[in-house]
Amino acid sequence: MKRQFFSRMMLTMAVAVTAVTVSGQESGQVLNLTLDDAIRIAVSENPTIKVAEQQIEVKKISKDEAWQSLLPSADFSGTIQYTVLAAVMKLNGMEFKMGSDNTSTWNGQFQISLPVFAPTVYATMNLTKSDLDNAIEQGRSSRLDLVNQVTKAYYQVILAQDSYDVLCKSYDQAQKNFDLVNSMYQLGGTSEYDKISAEVQLRSMNPTVIQARNAVSMAKLQLTLLMGVDPDTEYEISGSLEDYEQLLYVESLDKSDCSLENNTDMRQLALSEKMLNQTLHVQKMNFLPTLALSGSYSMQSMYNDDWKIGNYSWAKSSNVVLSMSVPIFRMGNFTKLRTTKLQIGQLALNRDYTERQLGMQVRNYRDNMSANAEQVASNREAIQQAEKGREIASKRYEIGKGTILELNNSEVSLTQARLTYSQSIYNYLAAKADLDKVLGVDIELNTDNENK
Repeated sequence: MKRQFFSRMMLTMAVAVTAVTVSGQESGQVLNLTLDDAIRIAVSENPTIKVAEQQIEVKKISKDEAWQSLLPSADFSGTIQYTVLAAVMKLNGMEFKMGSDNTSTWNGQFQISLPVFAPTVYATMNLTKSDLDNAIEQGRSSRLDLVNQVTKAYYQVILAQDSYDVLCKSYDQAQKNFDLVNSMYQLGGTSEYDKISAEVQLRSMNPTVIQARNAVSMAKLQLTLLMGVDPDTEYEISGSLEDYEQLLYVESLDKSDCSLENNTDMRQLALSEKMLNQTLHVQKMNFLPTLALSGSYSMQSMYNDDWKIGNYSWAKSSNVVLSMSVPIFRMGNFTKLRTTKLQIGQLALNRDYTERQLGMQVRNYRDNMSANAEQVASNREAIQQAEKGREIASKRYEIGKGTILELNNSEVSLTQARLTYSQSIYNYLAAKADLDKVLGVDIELNTDNENK
């Protein structure tokens, strides 16, 4: 009950965030979107999650259908037969008329049946419960996959914004360099070649800046589609990847458990194995006898030559029947048992192979996280050195001891160092998101803790 309460609360918050987004658009304001907001909206609005929830409801109905087979069933049947010409039976030269011409016969029967002992139904009830658990786990798998995609798309937007900012700064610096070289050229302090080189450097930056700006728009659009909201929704993501650097070092020191216990693939395989064992049990129940109790009440009126139902003479009868069905030989039952046993063996092999693959993925993601954590520290130092190098190159050029090539190279080196720094942080965060998906870290657990 408590988990359902928190789930409903999370969905309510998601709807509220969406409403704030719409009202913000109407008032000309732009929503400042956080990662938690993006995940909540996606879980609430993405069609994939809605389809998974509907599938769970379908399995719940199937579970109800299984135990409803044990309830009594009631049926009413009735027939009206009108005899135009009754049949005649001839025997030893004698004729017997089987009924009367131009008469009607009315029959009505009410029947109730109840299974007394139905082992197949009992076993099927357990199978449908496991089928429901499997549908719930598949829904959880869809949610984990969506959270992974939204998380990486969110970081991708920040990476695109950081790259755009870096290129804008580089473009501004190229403009300053051109202004410096042009002013020196006007005073005769430098050659026309230097002026042309500075201008080419400036103009070559313009297409790159435009591409980076378009990359930001595309990254935002991708995140919008994953959240399942209107593509025209306006939002902003503040901050930069540099804000995650300290968190990166803290997580790299955390030797968290890498158990695959919560991995959704392993859980689904375990549930599939359980369902196959239960299917085998259901098939074995087909060899047991079944008992059923039924009762009927019938009324019959024959040879009526008019349609005055109230004047008919009705014959009434009732009976109670206890029936037993004992299967003696059905070759198909043995074939089904053999097939299911083979499927169980195949599943065991597939589970072992999947576990080894997931173990390799966990190790790979952790190695990538460690490598990118080391690269972040190195790249930060590279930025500091590149900034110092650009400053030295600028001073050298101003006093006439440096060349325009040195000045341009120093700016390119700084730009590359900044882009590499942001990329290394993004690679770490993306690997962390993939690791959380493999380990089955559910975002709802963190949300519940916060609500508590």
